[in-house]
Amino acid sequence: MPRDLALNSLGLPKPPSETRVVVAMSGGVDSSVVAAMLAEEGYDVVGVTLQLYDHGAALAKKGACCAGRDIHDARRVAETMGFPHYVLDYENTFREAVIEEFADAYLAGATPVPCIRCNERVKFKDLLATAKDLDADCMATGHYIQRKLGDHGPELHQAADPARDQSYFLFSTTPEQLAYLRFPLGHLKSKAETRALAAKYGLPVADKPDSQDICFVPNGNYAAVIEKLRPGAADPGEIVNLDGNVLGQHRGVIHYTIGQRKGLGIGGLGEPLYVVKLDPETRRVIVGPKSALSTRIIPVREINWLGDAPFDSRAEWQLKVKVRSTRPPSEAIIRPTGPTTAEVELLSPEDGVSSGQACVFYAPEGSRIFGGGWIWKGQAR
Repeated sequence: MPRDLALNSLGLPKPPSETRVVVAMSGGVDSSVVAAMLAEEGYDVVGVTLQLYDHGAALAKKGACCAGRDIHDARRVAETMGFPHYVLDYENTFREAVIEEFADAYLAGATPVPCIRCNERVKFKDLLATAKDLDADCMATGHYIQRKLGDHGPELHQAADPARDQSYFLFSTTPEQLAYLRFPLGHLKSKAETRALAAKYGLPVADKPDSQDICFVPNGNYAAVIEKLRPGAADPGEIVNLDGNVLGQHRGVIHYTIGQRKGLGIGGLGEPLYVVKLDPETRRVIVGPKSALSTRIIPVREINWLGDAPFDSRAEWQLKVKVRSTRPPSEAIIRPTGPTTAEVELLSPEDGVSSGQACVFYAPEGSRIFGGGWIWKGQAR
């Protein structure tokens, strides 16, 4: 009799028991639920956790993913559900691909987003390649984002729960990666549903708090990390206004970000002043009124395009864009200047746009993500 080729829940034409899935396990509740869910459905699950930095230092740290206790938690989940679990040492790769660039970007006055680079250069590159080496049919993660099949293949869509949507951090996922990846939590309506599933499976991480910090930046202290990586990076300098007049002294450019108002130490000047520019070469922090933060034109490069037609096949694209993870998408006109570069015009100017941040493209209507790129200094105005 002909074999039944009905698609399983992961969209593959074979029974779960014959489908191997590598699950990227951070030790948190999200990826743990993904692994448990797939194991219960009968898939051949292999859990993999990445050790991204010194294990000894990680053991004593709270509030970050991939730390030593998180590796332990991932292993406990695998034991509970009865599937194999491996820890891979990616410390050198992570340092070279993510941490070094993070430090250099901060020293250059940018505001980097290392979580995006980690997905792009480590998890969805090296780990994905490892999954294929293990003869896995696909790789699943605990990210809150959706993969849907369109007329031209898999598409990337926002999560059903806007509060949990991680599309800003996954815009650089390529079509080839998207064909292999699965995101089983993207359709859930709330984090409460995820925790309910964790309790249902009896997972030891069911009540574990979400990680808040960048994994290698404990307590959100970016400056301390940069000083350790780049001694001398916190050299003091001048705080000046837009006319170049000295208003005070600062304790190192790395302590400041575009749009910052508090902690400048230059009060009593009549109107509130904000950081509008960082000049690492002269060690100057430039401040100005809120109006000076307003940006309409943004240069973007390293664009990963997820549209159906080639990016530069049109003179312009009318889409929505998000220039910070915490802001909603806003209307924009994207004008390609090459296959991977563009000038983005915001129809409503935004404050605090900074080089080093991502500019992510969204459909004018609906939930589809069209990729995005990196904001750079260029001629933003």
